[in-house]
Amino acid sequence: MDKIIIKGRPAFKGKAEGEALVCPNSIQGWAGVSDTTGEIIEKGHVEEGKNIKDRILVLPGSKGSNGWSGHFHSASVSGFTPAGWIFSQIDSRSGVAAAVLEIPTIVDFSNDINIFEIIESGDWIEMDGDTGEVIITKKI
Repeated sequence: MDKIIIKGRPAFKGKAEGEALVCPNSIQGWAGVSDTTGEIIEKGHVEEGKNIKDRILVLPGSKGSNGWSGHFHSASVSGFTPAGWIFSQIDSRSGVAAAVLEIPTIVDFSNDINIFEIIESGDWIEMDGDTGEVIITKKI
């Protein structure tokens, strides 16, 4: 299987692995993810109906109101927590979500790395929030 290794900046420590869920336009907090089912409920979202539980979420950052991290926290309380976050750029809302949920997070990749061209939904991701290393095994 093809493996690709990229490196970003560690933002929250820990190791995680799981199937990638890539959302190039992020996910809304309010009306974007269900607090009780962990499903993406944002109307027209490319991954609408998919569940965030145990997935590595690949996002540009947060989207929507200041309550963004709160909705991911509510989903987590209901048992639907992502395994890890990969952000092209971290912002205050996504930083709060990473810290509150204590989820390994890697951010700020170099300009020559476009995570949305390299990682596809369904790829297997191993990530190390201590070193910033991301190992991508392409889906078959």
